Amino acid sequence: MKEVRWRVTLARDDKGAYNINMKLMLTGGHLAPALAIIEELAKQKNATPDLIFVGRKYAIDSEQTLSLEYKEIIKRNIPFITLQSGRFSRLLNWHSVKSLLKIPGGFINAYLIVSREKPEAVMTFGGYIGLPIAFWSYLFHIPVYTHEQTISPGLANRIIARFSRKVYLSFDEAAKFFPAGKTTVTGNPVRMAVLKIDKKPFAIVKSQPVIYITGGSLGSHSINQIIKEIIVKLLNRYIVIHQTGETKEYHDYEDLLKIKDRLPKELANRYYLVKHFFDDELGYVFHTADLVIGRAGANTFFELTALNKPAIFIPLPWSANGEQELQARIFSEAGTGEVFHQTDDSRTLLILVDKISTNINRYRTNFHSLHQLYKKNAAEYIVNEIFTQA
Repeated sequence: MKEVRWRVTLARDDKGAYNINMKLMLTGGHLAPALAIIEELAKQKNATPDLIFVGRKYAIDSEQTLSLEYKEIIKRNIPFITLQSGRFSRLLNWHSVKSLLKIPGGFINAYLIVSREKPEAVMTFGGYIGLPIAFWSYLFHIPVYTHEQTISPGLANRIIARFSRKVYLSFDEAAKFFPAGKTTVTGNPVRMAVLKIDKKPFAIVKSQPVIYITGGSLGSHSINQIIKEIIVKLLNRYIVIHQTGETKEYHDYEDLLKIKDRLPKELANRYYLVKHFFDDELGYVFHTADLVIGRAGANTFFELTALNKPAIFIPLPWSANGEQELQARIFSEAGTGEVFHQTDDSRTLLILVDKISTNINRYRTNFHSLHQLYKKNAAEYIVNEIFTQA
């Protein structure tokens, strides 16, 4: 196979800025750290990389609902290339079989993308989208770099590591899954957008403590069902920001909107119901919230650690190798949050909310034990390595 020739020029000027000329392809299953890398490049005045993003245009192909990653990347005027591929699943059902059948097509499409675009380096963030891109990039002799967010990596990223020049990790515990010679613990790149207040989607007067409930960019039907059972009791004591997602199959947003419309005006005014937040809106949401309820994904873990924000984590039961359960446990054992399982009684969640709210200052103080995990310069380190090694 013909080798793709690539060239890179990188230098630091006397002010420490990058001077970059490179075609860099970003891809993979985790949007937040990808946005952090994009932010790191954008803040450098002399940085002029030619960026391309390969990902999912639709959150769920059957519903043709635009994904959050598509919306965020297009908003930044970065070319977005859609790649449909399948994945391996531990669950055996019709959906998993259909997904498996998409894998060959995903590899064919990835070949066409890489051979057409000829990136000079590829940065992946794992997952079934990143795997075929990494495979063909490796065969084309294009340098591949990957970042693993979780404490217990999934199969896709362990395979991607075989094709990668460098593997960057968020957790020390993940190092045992990868070759030592190419592995560096950098921490997780955190979006600057969540660390500052940029755009306010609404204005909240904090007459009561504020709870932010989220199931991630797609939302979580299981979490939404639990909240439906206790939302009135929550609103009697708290202001609630609830990001539901917009999966048409479950119509959670519409069902919760009907509940809101039936509430007394005083309670309805405390309920901020949203399908999703854009990146530049999250800073306000996180800073306004006193407590976060959501999945225990690695990006959420590190963002809350950076913000000293207590949480009740509801681990995704089928996350790869129980990664979310492990991450939730670290948070809980540090005294910075609690763990609730989605099979538990919803009244238990209400008890945990009251427990943290009553002792909020103690939970915030305990974050000192997690701060060694949060490395502020993770994005800068990764960007510098990519451009100096290439």
